[in-house]
Amino acid sequence: MADFDQVLKCWGAVEADFAGHGGEVLTRLFKEHPETQKLFPKFVGISQSDLAGNAAVASHGATVLKKLGELLKARGDHAAILKPLATSHANIHKITLNNFRLITEVLVKVMAEKAGLDGAGQSALRRVMEVVIGDIDAYYKEIGFAG
Repeated sequence: MADFDQVLKCWGAVEADFAGHGGEVLTRLFKEHPETQKLFPKFVGISQSDLAGNAAVASHGATVLKKLGELLKARGDHAAILKPLATSHANIHKITLNNFRLITEVLVKVMAEKAGLDGAGQSALRRVMEVVIGDIDAYYKEIGFAG
């Protein structure tokens, strides 16, 4: 519980600009790990220089952060939120667990810079995401996806 609360202390700053922060998260993910851009078919044709400020990237980034907010606010009681997400990310999008780890590190950096997430909060976010990714892994195994 304490980890969720630690991260949620800064969540208001994220909620104030889901699209801006979400766009930053995805832009950085694609720049730091260019192979991840291929996982988003609608973004494949966008050049690295055009990612920042792209409305579609920002919109999808907002969707990612809103879902993360739901998970954080569930404080670990997230099966109803996470199972459908894991199922779609396995069956439709084919997203491996490592990609969740990559976006976690980008989330930590962006929240530190944009939302004032301090060192303890960054560690808390990493622990929260470890639990989430572990649960995604369990759902992946249930449905037979080698993520």
